[in-house]
Amino acid sequence: MCDESRVPASGADVNLLDRYIFKSVFVTCAGAIALFVFIMVVPNVARELLPRVTAGQLSPTALAHFIVLLLPHAITYALPMGMLTGVLLTLGRLSADSEITAMRASGVGLGRIAVPIVLLASAAVGLALYFNFDSMPRARVQYYKQLAAAVRANPLSFIVPKTFIRDFPGYVVYVHEKEGALLQDFWLWQLDENKEAVRVVHAVSGQIDYDESDNSFVLRLFDAKVESRTDRDPEDFSEAPLVGSFEQSDPIRLSLDRFFGPAGTARMKDNWLTYSELKLKRSELVATPVPQDEVAAADLRQRLLKLDLIISDKFNLSLAVLSLACIGVPLGLKVSRRETSANLGVALVLAMGFYLATTAVKVLDRHPELRPDLLLWLPNLLLLGGAIWLLEKISRR
Repeated sequence: MCDESRVPASGADVNLLDRYIFKSVFVTCAGAIALFVFIMVVPNVARELLPRVTAGQLSPTALAHFIVLLLPHAITYALPMGMLTGVLLTLGRLSADSEITAMRASGVGLGRIAVPIVLLASAAVGLALYFNFDSMPRARVQYYKQLAAAVRANPLSFIVPKTFIRDFPGYVVYVHEKEGALLQDFWLWQLDENKEAVRVVHAVSGQIDYDESDNSFVLRLFDAKVESRTDRDPEDFSEAPLVGSFEQSDPIRLSLDRFFGPAGTARMKDNWLTYSELKLKRSELVATPVPQDEVAAADLRQRLLKLDLIISDKFNLSLAVLSLACIGVPLGLKVSRRETSANLGVALVLAMGFYLATTAVKVLDRHPELRPDLLLWLPNLLLLGGAIWLLEKISRR
């Protein structure tokens, strides 16, 4: 007598299961990606944009526009984590509800169950490639160009009273009151390479102006005292610091080039180049004659390796959408838990492990003989190999 629980599912039933799994995973992944995008965008908004709004540099409409420009960068990292989280949550729920057991009892293998997930992840890889090589670079350039323009339109609003301003390289600034270009109760900490204060300046008043020619603030202080500490150990208070005073200081320049290049343009980074721009720059470096000087030749090889690492990193970050989704299939089936927090924990551990591994490889850019541009592919290959091994192991049960 035939056991009805083992009757193979028909083609129509399998197609229905495919659509059901695809829809379930898609909805959960979309929600997880949106959550991670929100988590990544909020700190940037709070750190870079909200102070500009309170200082009057940005309007609420401009704030919304800048938030939109932040989204592509967040999406590049949220896609891999969101896909993994969505797969874990969906398959964990299906396993806990015994739906996976019912599918297998109907003759649907685990490999067949994974097909709609792999198709969805493959489509997401294409989306990730677009964001990594096109949308994100363009958005980052526009973000900093427009932010530079907003600051240059009202540069003095950069100085916010009663706020520790850490935006100037090598300095921390505090102003108690500001009226136009006039400052009251001004403090300036000059920092060394270890971010320790080697000089402290306190002025009763001061005046600040913006010099457009070199994109910097020019600061003049009045009735000020200066405390200088030893460069060997600024935190050693056993030695008495050198104390001086002056009625008016020489001009002090606080550069804005950390954020904006000359004429207020965004400081371009290689990571902000589109794929075509990266390939063009790489071709120019390859065509450059190798200098006779060994130091110059090593610098040329270093720049070429840096571009190769950027290109490989973007490809690998896109492929991680697929590899993390694939490792999520056997893990979701094996864990079989409904708890969202537990599945989120597993997803974060795996994703952070992947990002730490790729970061560790990129640190090897000073050792081209180790081929870090090829080693970047190793984390993805390990994830895909682990997914296949775990899936086969579960299938034999």
